[in-house]
Amino acid sequence: MKQNFTVRQGALDGVEAFLSVAQHRSFRGAAAELGVTPSAISQAVRTLEARVGAALFIRTTRSVGLSEAGERFHARAKPAFEELVAASEVARDLGQRPAGLLRLTAPRAVVPILLEPLIASFCQAYPDVEVEIDASADLVDIAAEGFDAGIRLGQFIEADMIAVRLTPSHPLTVVGSPAYLRRRQRPELIDDLRRHACLRMRRSNGSIAPWSFVNGNEAVEVIVSGPFIANDMPTMLGAAVEDMGLAQVPEPIAASLVKAGKLVHVLEPFAPMAPGVFLYYPGHRQVMPKLRAFIDHVKSRSGATNKTPIHIADGRTRSVKRR
Repeated sequence: MKQNFTVRQGALDGVEAFLSVAQHRSFRGAAAELGVTPSAISQAVRTLEARVGAALFIRTTRSVGLSEAGERFHARAKPAFEELVAASEVARDLGQRPAGLLRLTAPRAVVPILLEPLIASFCQAYPDVEVEIDASADLVDIAAEGFDAGIRLGQFIEADMIAVRLTPSHPLTVVGSPAYLRRRQRPELIDDLRRHACLRMRRSNGSIAPWSFVNGNEAVEVIVSGPFIANDMPTMLGAAVEDMGLAQVPEPIAASLVKAGKLVHVLEPFAPMAPGVFLYYPGHRQVMPKLRAFIDHVKSRSGATNKTPIHIADGRTRSVKRR
């Protein structure tokens, strides 16, 4: 049993002691319920009365009753305190088991090829967790926007994030439709792109992304031109399927269209390796059980290693922390 009752500073100081005394009509009964001494209860109530500016109890040697001020205070304080207790229980429940709403942000292109199988198996394993996916090409601030985690290509993840690999490294491939390539001579060298319609991607910062290649051991960036600009890869791939030109995308995103014969690879000897797709989340805050369960689920299906090198656009390499 506690022998000391520490009253915290603030508007709720002494309220629990007051409510317990009002319920039991006894300082000793309240002390027994709260696990403190009767003198600690008396001190908590006196401090509350001093702050309120009125006597809340009528005390005699034989009984304890509420004053008029105490009755009015009790009528407002009891339901408010019960709501706070209920709120604490709800929050505690979310902090102890996987439950609640898990909000994820991800590029629209990765949802069908990556997240859908993961989400389906995760929801079966954790039925008390609801999953919400915001499919957006924008590089959002996940903490400011209220997301639990994000999914992005490795080169777009900030250095202070914890990252978990979802896919292996993959080629950044150039694809075009068979009909387009019948109309234009198939490019064999990087310089041949000057004679081609290249479908381009506008980044979230407003700039147009250059195309990246490797020529021997040298990394090459090329400013291309063409008739169409999109801000997400599915739209750009749709334009390529409609014979509008060539597109450069991560190989897994184009794989199903290549397999179906709607697109074909070109310039394969010059395809650079992209770092792959990662789940990421802030490393400076407590990981809630719902997110921890999702992270463990991802790890169990990806077989990721503890640290994964990520290649930055300027040629440097860093490692993203994982937990």
